Amino acid sequence: MSMTIDTAMKHEITRDDILPLAEYEAIRSEKRGELIAQKRSRRVAVGPYATFYFENYDTMWWQIHEMLRIEKGGEEQIADELAAYNPLIPNGRDLVATVMFEIEDPERRNVILRGLGGVEDCIEMRIGDDVIAAWSEQDVERTKEDGKTSSIHFVHFDLTGEQVTAFRDPSVTVILGISHENYGHMAVLPPVTRDSLGHDLD
Repeated sequence: MSMTIDTAMKHEITRDDILPLAEYEAIRSEKRGELIAQKRSRRVAVGPYATFYFENYDTMWWQIHEMLRIEKGGEEQIADELAAYNPLIPNGRDLVATVMFEIEDPERRNVILRGLGGVEDCIEMRIGDDVIAAWSEQDVERTKEDGKTSSIHFVHFDLTGEQVTAFRDPSVTVILGISHENYGHMAVLPPVTRDSLGHDLD
C-alpha cells in the first residue's frame, strides 16, 4: 500500500492498509519525517503540563505499524491493534486527542497526578459560545481509587454540523480548556492547528 494516497477523509484502518514489515521498514524513515511535521501543527499545550496531541488516520497508521514492528505478533496482533487504535481516528464529526501530563521529575509527577483525580471529566472545547465537553475512552479506569489520575488520557469532542462550520470560521475563537480545581488552564487554538484539524471533519 502506498501512503501517498489522500488519507485526510479516511476514518478507519483496515487489514488491507497494513504493510508487510519489510515494506514498512523501507519507508519508515521517510514517513517518520512526514509525521513529525504533521504532528507539530496538531500539538497544543494547555497549562504547564498538559499537552493535547490530536490524532487522525496517519498518526494511528503509524502507531499500529510501530507496535507491529516492535512486538512482531503476527496476524493476531494486527487484529488487536486495529481494535485498539481505530476508535482514536476521527469519524468526521469529532476530534480526538491524546492528552498527556508531561512532568519529567517522577516524584513531582506523582504528587501532581495524585491531585488531578477526575481530570478527564474536566476537559472541554469552546467554539464561540458553544461548550463541548470531552468524553474519554473507557478502555481502562484513568483515575484510580486512591485519587491518582493517569498521565495519559484519550478524549473525544463530538461536534454538530453547525459547530463544524464555526470551527472552520477564522472569525470564531476556539479554546481548549481544563477546569479541574487543581489545574485550571486554557489555550486558544492557533490557525495552523485549526487548519490541520479541519481536515478531520466531514
